[in-house]
Amino acid sequence: MRGGERDDGRDESPEERADRKWGDLLQEIRVAQTGVQILFGFLLTVVFQPAYWRLSAADRTLYMVTIVLGAMAIGALVAPVAFHRVVTGRFIKPEAVVWASRLTLLGLTLLLLTMTASLLLVLRTATHDDSYVPWIVAGVAGLYVLWWFVLPVVLRMRAGRTDRASGTDTGGAD
Repeated sequence: MRGGERDDGRDESPEERADRKWGDLLQEIRVAQTGVQILFGFLLTVVFQPAYWRLSAADRTLYMVTIVLGAMAIGALVAPVAFHRVVTGRFIKPEAVVWASRLTLLGLTLLLLTMTASLLLVLRTATHDDSYVPWIVAGVAGLYVLWWFVLPVVLRMRAGRTDRASGTDTGGAD
């Protein structure tokens, strides 16, 4: 075990670990970026459709909020790339990985909000019925939270308990 980091059977320096984590993070970001960019592209076209002006004022406001959330999600998910480009060669990759990971988590949270707001807007427009649409949207949002955040946190906590029980330091999260 080196420098308080968890002994996970890998024989890697802190720099090698940062390189591996950076590569893993980039793969994750590629998946999320593609989805949010496609969703955002479709959302951008809505305002140019004649039916947009038939939306209620509340739905047009919801649309604008959704667009802003989508733009922020893209910004947060692209930020690690810009962040890496600016700090490259400064020998601070371990810190850059931590910040890039935080920005990615922020981007995923904003993506969750964008998708939830988009679903709400589409279902309100499609059904013209607010009696059950919020319940459907809340259910879907709840599943996103469960799948994207709760399950990984539970797994992480279980792994932490296992590591503590065996005396292994869980220093840095992978």
